[in-house]
Amino acid sequence: MDLRNASMVTEFILLGFSGPWELQVFFFVTFALIYGATLMGNILIIITVTFSSALRSPMYFLLGNLSFLDLCLSTVTTPKMITDLLAEHRAISLWGCMAQMFFMHFFGGAEMTLLITMAFDRYVAICKPLHYRTIMSHRLLRGLVVLSWTIGFIHTTSQMVLTVNLPFCGHNVIDNIFCDLPLVIKLACIETYTLELFVIADSGLLSLICFILLLVSYTVILVTVRQRSSGGLSKALSTLSAHIIVVTLFFGPCIFIYAWPFKSFSGNKVLAVFYTVITPLLNPLIYTLRNQKMQEAMKKLQAQHIFKEYETNHT
Repeated sequence: MDLRNASMVTEFILLGFSGPWELQVFFFVTFALIYGATLMGNILIIITVTFSSALRSPMYFLLGNLSFLDLCLSTVTTPKMITDLLAEHRAISLWGCMAQMFFMHFFGGAEMTLLITMAFDRYVAICKPLHYRTIMSHRLLRGLVVLSWTIGFIHTTSQMVLTVNLPFCGHNVIDNIFCDLPLVIKLACIETYTLELFVIADSGLLSLICFILLLVSYTVILVTVRQRSSGGLSKALSTLSAHIIVVTLFFGPCIFIYAWPFKSFSGNKVLAVFYTVITPLLNPLIYTLRNQKMQEAMKKLQAQHIFKEYETNHT
């Protein structure tokens, strides 16, 4: 076969969630509400962290960055998935598919490494409180955030460089809610075994290593708190258990899908919902909106906004 003339695919068909019309409408309303709440929650956090003078600590700087990444990660896949639920022809262009995969792995890889940075920040705050401000300097914080974005960029570029020029000749149906790298690679009409192994080593290994590092860091924090104060253990356990649940919902599907990505599994689309739709909503709820200081800062900003509006209307 002449591969130069074989690359005839110009679009991919996303099967998404199948079922009767009533079920499609139910999914549409549910995911639209979730996405709307995700946008509102993360934008609210970004605005509060940016404009509140009370939230100038390293932790809130990192939380603001996490909300931005969640916002981007959810936006890459969710709007297309929602509109496809009511569409008859669920197609995405070849380059639209490539762009979706690029940005999904870009923001996903950056978020994984940022979560490691946030765990390190909590370790320093709890285990070395007297040196917290010295260690978590603005210079180090900016460097760690830039590093997380850089790792995300290297992570996605290393895979997409090898994927973007693959020839696709005929098969263009993807049994998922978005373009997923393993499924797209399987549609290529050349041998892709080496690339499949590379994706396993890249995406699967990154997910697994980050997840293990997070669990180790949380364990160290809990052990340290237990040694210092038995009373503080229950509070730390309550906080970190919620973090661990969210981290598991994010990393678990990623590890399952990308560590063994080329075995067909009909539940992949359900797992994909967790780290692209559910986790971006849970992160602001668990990490930020339950935080009392964040709630107070939001109320203060709201009061300031109401006061400025009152002054404007009465001058």
